[in-house]
Amino acid sequence: MRIIAIANQKGGVGKTTTAINLSAGLAARGKKILLLDLDPQANATSGLGAEASSENCMYHPLLGAAQIEEKIIPSRLENLWLVPGDMDLAGVEIELAQMDDYLSRLRTILENLAKTSSFDYCILDTPPSLGVLMTSALAAADEIVIPLQCEWFGLEGLAKIVHVIERIKEAGVNPAVVLEGILMTMYDARTNLSRSVVEEVTKYFPEQLYRAIIPRSIRIGEAPSYGRTIFEHDPQGAGSLAYAAFADEFINRRATGPS
Repeated sequence: MRIIAIANQKGGVGKTTTAINLSAGLAARGKKILLLDLDPQANATSGLGAEASSENCMYHPLLGAAQIEEKIIPSRLENLWLVPGDMDLAGVEIELAQMDDYLSRLRTILENLAKTSSFDYCILDTPPSLGVLMTSALAAADEIVIPLQCEWFGLEGLAKIVHVIERIKEAGVNPAVVLEGILMTMYDARTNLSRSVVEEVTKYFPEQLYRAIIPRSIRIGEAPSYGRTIFEHDPQGAGSLAYAAFADEFINRRATGPS
């Protein structure tokens, strides 16, 4: 089981949308996926049409009071399972920070799960902050995918998250973690700004940048309000085609290596 963190400390960049639709896209391609909602806002949970759950969230497993296997629920989509988010996760940030091994707890939980489960990927949807849950996800991940909005402030956020990843590696917390890819989101082909931001990222991260680019789309934005993936909400739309291309590229990279 490969652990993939979808991470960006900046909010509103399409992080949760990417976690949902990458999970759904991979599941549709026959991969067994566990989507782990680590955000107290539980948007990945509601975006899949599920209920936030204090009973089934990661609160108790992270504190050693329950097993993650007890919290996994099936989604309505074939090959896709979920550990829901809940506001209780906001409290776990404080309690975890008081523990000496707080950064390694999630990694240990997921390593143990990998020994007994048949999941191909565990996708971590992280909070839009650099708190304990975000850093725990980075410390647990094998690979990190950064969704990046096509705006100049997005570039500043990219520099910060890359710096945090390097700190995680240098501290020996997770030295093998890889910045697997950068996915450009909310792209508007009508503007020079979007094109300029993509060019800038290409200059510094040519191997990590995905060729698939997610367009700015009302359909993508409204799909979660119906509890649907973009593939269900607008199957032939530009957003659906873009996320399908992203899922294909994600799989192909593992067969051929980054291009």
